[in-house]
Amino acid sequence: MPLKESAQRVQDALRQKGFTNSVIELPDSTRTAQEAADAVGCSVAQIAKSLVFRTVHSGRPVLVIASGAGRVDEERIASLCGEPVEKPDAAFVRAATGFVIGGVPPIGHAQPLTTFIDQNLLSLDTLWAAAGHPKAVFPLTPDELVRMTGGQVVQVR
Repeated sequence: MPLKESAQRVQDALRQKGFTNSVIELPDSTRTAQEAADAVGCSVAQIAKSLVFRTVHSGRPVLVIASGAGRVDEERIASLCGEPVEKPDAAFVRAATGFVIGGVPPIGHAQPLTTFIDQNLLSLDTLWAAAGHPKAVFPLTPDELVRMTGGQVVQVR
């Protein structure tokens, strides 16, 4: 069965970057980290959730890829960005990434994003990330995550 258009864009982005990871669509929602973990049968910590923030002064989108098991310290992200950050509305997220909240993947965005990766993800063997749609995900390793995003590994909690 063909992938939904947004999930296919993620699959295409993976192939264009030389990765062999396969996007899968599930019958159940993967919108939250807990839903995703339940759907694929892994721990919440293995969910690489993509959170988009907006810098307050310059209005830049910032992607934080964090473990589903932890909360992101917005002040820590602000210090890394050199200005305060805020959680944007759904329209900003869609404009910046090309994807809806709950389906934002780590790659394939509408524009280049400053990207920070939670260092806690690097201690895990397998991760699962959103793949463009609230019911689409793909498995990857921490090394693949760093290589495909070019993100900076930092402490986000």
